[in-house]
Amino acid sequence: MQFSEHWLRTLCNPPISTAELSHRLTMAGLEVEEYQPIAPPFTGVVVAEVVSVDRHPNADRLSLCQVDDGSGHLLSIVCGAPNVAPGMKVPCARIGAQLPGETAEQPFVIKLAKMRGVESHGMLCSARELGLSSDHAGLLELNAAYAVGVDLREALSLNDNRFVIKLTPNRADCLSVLGVAREVAALTGTSLHSPDVTPANVATDANFPVRISHPDACPRFTSRVIRGVNAAAATPDWMRQRLERAGQRCISALV
Repeated sequence: MQFSEHWLRTLCNPPISTAELSHRLTMAGLEVEEYQPIAPPFTGVVVAEVVSVDRHPNADRLSLCQVDDGSGHLLSIVCGAPNVAPGMKVPCARIGAQLPGETAEQPFVIKLAKMRGVESHGMLCSARELGLSSDHAGLLELNAAYAVGVDLREALSLNDNRFVIKLTPNRADCLSVLGVAREVAALTGTSLHSPDVTPANVATDANFPVRISHPDACPRFTSRVIRGVNAAAATPDWMRQRLERAGQRCISALV
């Protein structure tokens, strides 16, 4: 089972380090097989908005972008991504930013560069360049609601760890993040903040017929009819992050 440490700490946040949390869980019988950072270390990358896109005067496959990075003046950045467009929010590595390199000891440092005779004051980033995924087909497009100038690690909650625990068959009570949080609360004496769940009102008399063929093996089975689901609705970013860090794929509201 895997989950986000940040998600766990929204439910129970003991004043102990990640390493100590891992040790406490393992000693309690919830063996932590590993915990790893969600994202590799990088600095100097902020949420930015592409204000305008023009063709590079000396290269057909490059664009000259004016970018608002929240500093108070627009940055002129040369970009080769095919999906760059005015109005989109993207990660911007400012001059001096340190991106993941071949090793942790040798980060890739962003410097003032001249590309085909035009100065580029920073770099617009793909997910691969930030070490977030292998996708390098284009820029990482961010949620339009993100504020310009905010540190990307803060905007995407990247200062997080993924825990992987090995559960024994007798600990089915910990087959959920809330269950693990309840265990952490018991181990540390820290308050548990259970999510506030409001039951949905029943608005239809429709029912789905269920026949139990082997009541000895299934003494109880429940079902509910739900209508009016918008299958095209987008999953909120916070929910997508939590599910993905728990090993789930966000495909649609129905799935």
